[in-house]
Amino acid sequence: MPKLSVVMPSMNEEKTIGICITKAKKVFEKCNLEGEIIVVDNSSDMTPEIAASMGARVISGKEGYGNAYMAGLSSTTGDYIAIADSDNTYDLEELTGFMKYLINGEADFVIGSRLRGNIQKGAMPWLHQYIGNPLLTRMLNLLFKTDISDAHCGMRAFTREALDKMKLKTHGMEFASEMVIEASYNDLRIKEVPISYHVRYAPSKLRSLQDGWRHVRFMMLYQPLKFMFVPGFLVFLVGFLLTALSLLQGNVVETRLHSFILGGMLLIVGGQILATGSYMKAYGLIHGIYHKKNDVFRKMLSYHSLEKELFIGSGLLILSFILGLWIVYTWASTGYGSLSEVEIAIVVMVLAALGLQMIFGSIFLSVMLLGTDIDR
Repeated sequence: MPKLSVVMPSMNEEKTIGICITKAKKVFEKCNLEGEIIVVDNSSDMTPEIAASMGARVISGKEGYGNAYMAGLSSTTGDYIAIADSDNTYDLEELTGFMKYLINGEADFVIGSRLRGNIQKGAMPWLHQYIGNPLLTRMLNLLFKTDISDAHCGMRAFTREALDKMKLKTHGMEFASEMVIEASYNDLRIKEVPISYHVRYAPSKLRSLQDGWRHVRFMMLYQPLKFMFVPGFLVFLVGFLLTALSLLQGNVVETRLHSFILGGMLLIVGGQILATGSYMKAYGLIHGIYHKKNDVFRKMLSYHSLEKELFIGSGLLILSFILGLWIVYTWASTGYGSLSEVEIAIVVMVLAALGLQMIFGSIFLSVMLLGTDIDR
């Protein structure tokens, strides 16, 4: 008989844990499956005692959404695995619809959709229902070529083979996004099932802005090209064109000073965005986030490339220092009157900022990569 493992994190859910366990057992019966229930507990109330008395296997877990599920998933023994919260906001009996796809071999990964199902009044804040959740889901669909309506629905089911393919690592709320992204990257067959969503008995533990930012940050880590490198390059290019055209057309101080200053600022901002993208990409490579092994950026991050970046940054800094000395010399030779070398002064500022960014950036990257297989 195939086996279903149901994993539920819990933190002070003594009012609802029993209801959830009862519903999970009904799923085992309806689907003719052997079953196990794993409760990953971090409670200070009677939740673990209630769960254990009803036959669930209770294990302790670190605080954090991802930490709880990582601990629970590593303890499963089933051919199929389902996950859901233990606060009874999800009706676990609806897992029978999920299991139909898995048992019949029609899907590898099934996720619920509250937005296409029935959300009880007061179950989900309007900010989450109409803005946050749809916006983050559309962003994930666009970036990772998925087609789901509720990327942060917490009730999901998947096969053992699917779990083995998904290299899950994150510890917080971004775990929900990571699972969908990993399912997409591994070409898992994804199905979506409309479900009901109920009002919580206990106060919600979600932190809207902080948790939303964690999801965005994680997507940025997976896609630094679209989030950082492309925008950074465009900003840098516009800044370069503004600065160059202002210099070529002459009379900068009299007619184009504001455009010239804006161009210099955009050059610095573009350089900062590109550097941040490099740090994110390096972090992702170090921690094995990316699936493509022959990554162009991996080759660019070799030790010799970092030496070149250090050399170029030093060159820009030295050039800015020389130009700065020339400005001081010109100013002194005119008797320390009004300073007329405004264009050169702005160029010096931009060159110095970019040079320092490249120098410190190369040092930071070399420290990040120290001892990894990229540092050769």
